[in-house]
Amino acid sequence: MLLQTPPFAPKTLAALQQLGIANQAALRQTGADKAFLLLKAAGLTITESVLWQLVAVAENRAPGSLDTGEKQYWRHRIKQHPPVAVFDPPAQMQYWMRQALAEAEQALANNEVPVGAVVVHQDQIIGRGFNRCVADHNISRHAEICALSAASQALSNYRLDDCDLYVTLEPCSMCTGAIMQARIRRLIFAAPEPKSGAAGSVVNLFADKRLNPHTAVLGGVLADEARSLLQRFFQHRRTSAQSDLT
Repeated sequence: MLLQTPPFAPKTLAALQQLGIANQAALRQTGADKAFLLLKAAGLTITESVLWQLVAVAENRAPGSLDTGEKQYWRHRIKQHPPVAVFDPPAQMQYWMRQALAEAEQALANNEVPVGAVVVHQDQIIGRGFNRCVADHNISRHAEICALSAASQALSNYRLDDCDLYVTLEPCSMCTGAIMQARIRRLIFAAPEPKSGAAGSVVNLFADKRLNPHTAVLGGVLADEARSLLQRFFQHRRTSAQSDLT
């Protein structure tokens, strides 16, 4: 069922369509709470009445049928929801991720775990980084930390509120802490990290409201390319180890 006017105002309906939420199925998949927050992130000035409309349409109910308890439930969900953002079109995100992959290639060439990162501010890269833990004898020299440090120097500010971070592997808890402290606006990563990922694979620190998170997260951009680099690195390491035993 297509969303329509009424119950949604024309501007609200147009904004939902631009967000890819054009029918009831898409609304249910997104969730009424997230759809409401996405409308606000898109710059639309809306009131709670839009939230009640979203809930009602998603649940096949009349817009005015929510009682006080139900409204309180949805207010709580909004308050507890992880940060959301409107992300760039896929082609644009892939472009920036390829820049991060180029950094990961440098790590691979240096026999470091091939992870790369770039910080983007106003459509320009202001910070680049790749894993340098072995070369620098420093466990903190992950790609994300290096890129954040470079961006902070470029802006003369450790807070990077209006910046996006692209990284080829889901950040660990150390890097997630730094990303949140820097107040990065949007984090886009390529491959998940099932052993230590702190953006959803093992834990999701970005969704923990106790940590006052500010960063919206999107994973899976050029994940296959990033995964291929990692596989090449670990395959080479295994082959080298076997050669040393013979």
